[in-house]
Amino acid sequence: MNGDDRGRRGGPAPGRPPGRAPGRPLPRTALLPGGELPQSWPPPQQGAPPPRQSPPRQDVPAPRASAPVYGARPPARRTPRWRRRIGAVLIVLLVLVVGFAVYIDFTLGRTDALPASSTASSKGTNWLIVGSDSRQQLTEAERNEYATGDESSQLTDTIMILHTGSGPTTLVSVPRDSLVNIPGFGVAKINSAYGKGGGPEGGGPELLVKTVEQATGLRIDHYAEIGFLGIVNVVDAIGGVYLCVPESIKDPKAALNIKAGCQTLDKATALGYVRTRATASSDFGRVERQRAFLSAMLQKITGPSVLLNPFRLVPLATQLSSSITVDRSDHVWNLAQLGLAMRGIGSGISTTVPVADGEVHWDKKRASALFQALANDQAPPEKALGP
Repeated sequence: MNGDDRGRRGGPAPGRPPGRAPGRPLPRTALLPGGELPQSWPPPQQGAPPPRQSPPRQDVPAPRASAPVYGARPPARRTPRWRRRIGAVLIVLLVLVVGFAVYIDFTLGRTDALPASSTASSKGTNWLIVGSDSRQQLTEAERNEYATGDESSQLTDTIMILHTGSGPTTLVSVPRDSLVNIPGFGVAKINSAYGKGGGPEGGGPELLVKTVEQATGLRIDHYAEIGFLGIVNVVDAIGGVYLCVPESIKDPKAALNIKAGCQTLDKATALGYVRTRATASSDFGRVERQRAFLSAMLQKITGPSVLLNPFRLVPLATQLSSSITVDRSDHVWNLAQLGLAMRGIGSGISTTVPVADGEVHWDKKRASALFQALANDQAPPEKALGP
């Protein structure tokens, strides 16, 4: 093996310092006596500083791709500032809405309507909706404008039962002249129970609920009452009620002169429309108009044109708190449920208690079938429905 072969196999060839490239022989003058190689080449000059020694290189392992750790969470990312701002605005709006709802609930008119001693039992949920013809909150000018007469009346012009549950939503009108047994007073017209019990300031609502429960066998779970002024204020707050009127009606006693057709009813026209009996169908026609108007009004109240418009919603909520009276166990969210239930009347059942002789006596067999079906939370049979 010669020197070149030894250099190729890894050892330094003779005459070359370690690390010197082959092909450039070392001059003889660079050899030390005895032919030994110097420790470094070129040799250091006299007076020159010693060569700078670099620190010994440590073997640093090459970085490896870190394997994902099972169950480890990725580093948290900061939420963009605009998202935090939107979240803060939504929280503030939510607090305002909840606070406003609590305020409205606190200011609702309340009365003792549901008797604690009630033994009636039925499935589903039953609302008793009452329209009082009390004029006590109307001024003399308003009584003249709306042709409501004096303020001594304490009758209930409107009595409805709204049933909700697993069956279809059912709204039943009770003719106000129906002859029923009023507890403690004997047989009389059902609309007189309110006044006989003491009116709004006495036990009128409770006696009316007892009378309805006894006559129908249904347990009343919620109570809502609205007077003449309440209808006027609510209709005014929502900007009128759009309704399709089937026939023209002119009734000076109700300050009403309305043409047939679809139109928006203002507060005075709406009040006259639900009060008038100046049609061929008399009370039966009136209860049909009352159901149609109530359904249209509640549909607008629960619609986007009111709920998404603060200029409508705030006045409405304020008027509701002063226009509607509920039982002491009822709250504003119960009224919201009532409004949503009324929106289902279009696909539900709207009827009147069947009567045997005009408007006074109920058809006992058909009326019993109607209320028995509601008590069982079932759809009433077709033959049990009134006009």
